[in-house]
Amino acid sequence: MNSRERISIALRHQEADRIPLDLGGCGQTGMQVSTVYALRQALKLDPPGTPVKVIEPFQMLGEIKPDLQELLGVDCISVGGSTNFFGFRNEGWKPWTTFDGTPVLVPELFNTEPDQTEKIYQYPQGDRSAPPCAVMPKGGYYFDSVVRQNPLVEELLDPADNTEEFQLIPEDELAYLKKAAEDAYKNTDKALVLGLGGMAFGDIALVPGPTLKHPKGIRDMEEWYISTVTRKEYVYAVFERQCEIALENLPKIFAAVGNLPSVAWVSGTDFGAQNNCFISPKAFRSMYKPFMIEINHWIHTHTTWKTFIHTCGSIMPLIPDIIEAGFDILNPVQISAVNMDPQELKNRFGDQITFWGGGIDTQRVLPFGTAEEVRQQVQRNIEIFGKGGGYVFNPIHNVQSKVPVENLLAMYETVKKFGRYL
Repeated sequence: MNSRERISIALRHQEADRIPLDLGGCGQTGMQVSTVYALRQALKLDPPGTPVKVIEPFQMLGEIKPDLQELLGVDCISVGGSTNFFGFRNEGWKPWTTFDGTPVLVPELFNTEPDQTEKIYQYPQGDRSAPPCAVMPKGGYYFDSVVRQNPLVEELLDPADNTEEFQLIPEDELAYLKKAAEDAYKNTDKALVLGLGGMAFGDIALVPGPTLKHPKGIRDMEEWYISTVTRKEYVYAVFERQCEIALENLPKIFAAVGNLPSVAWVSGTDFGAQNNCFISPKAFRSMYKPFMIEINHWIHTHTTWKTFIHTCGSIMPLIPDIIEAGFDILNPVQISAVNMDPQELKNRFGDQITFWGGGIDTQRVLPFGTAEEVRQQVQRNIEIFGKGGGYVFNPIHNVQSKVPVENLLAMYETVKKFGRYL
């Protein structure tokens, strides 16, 4: 059984030969570049000092190359647009060394020059004449958004300002997607995860407009969250226009990639905190769910793609609505949050949605536990989630920096040992 078949069977809520495994299928299932380097060194895949590409600069995710995929048994591969989180292409690779001393390769337009305080700034579209859109503090591992909020004048607020980044997809971008999908499908047996940009409503990582040189509208993250209560009509109008553009883009994207992808990543909007949802089910149903339904309905009517939503935190009360909105896959399955017990999740929703994640607690156990604690939690979670199919193994969100290599090896060894159905 190849990877594509294995994922397909899992998504049909059936047991394949083993539980499928994802690493790097999307921007929430990857691994921080320093950890990728350490893992590759431990597995003796590279000579010491061999750099790893930073393929997603905001979260500093490292490239998961085919040799690592094959060694670990990875079943998915990412197919996305031509530009990264900051709006420039991953090309013209140049060497750099992270604050922790990891040798990496970064895109040509990635700024590597610190300012006088030794902070590293990134710029929208790589244009240093524009105000910076993100910053890594001295000694940091990731970038934080830089809020570039113009003074708000209530009567001049225009929802169109908050949809500037959502545009009709150009022909050259469609050609890029077509080639990327065809190459990945032809040259691997992996399940393709298609990243559908512009279809996540209210994704807070995108609200500051990291690809825009001079973002307008409501771009402060705190102000945006406040606006979902105090300016509901404004936010709804933003989502309406965003949805209109998405529905115009979907037929074009499908014409380019067809049914080569198995999965379509649709939304990365977070609705949960550690202890509870930070939006009520009522607000979710009125503000977000109608637009999610439209996107998922088009996809399920015209394609064979299974739709993927990423939402962190304690979201148990929202899961029935997420399912009703048409999502097939839930990620990251944050079992470390309150009211997210794996057995209850599986019992209540395991026949209705595929759990993609939830393999191990990445906040405490994976980075700070012992290798034996890692083995125990991974074994327990795959026994619960894997039963009857409907499960793809991945840790909760991306594997972070400074995770002990012995814990990583224990995690993947346990999946290989206990993840078989036959």
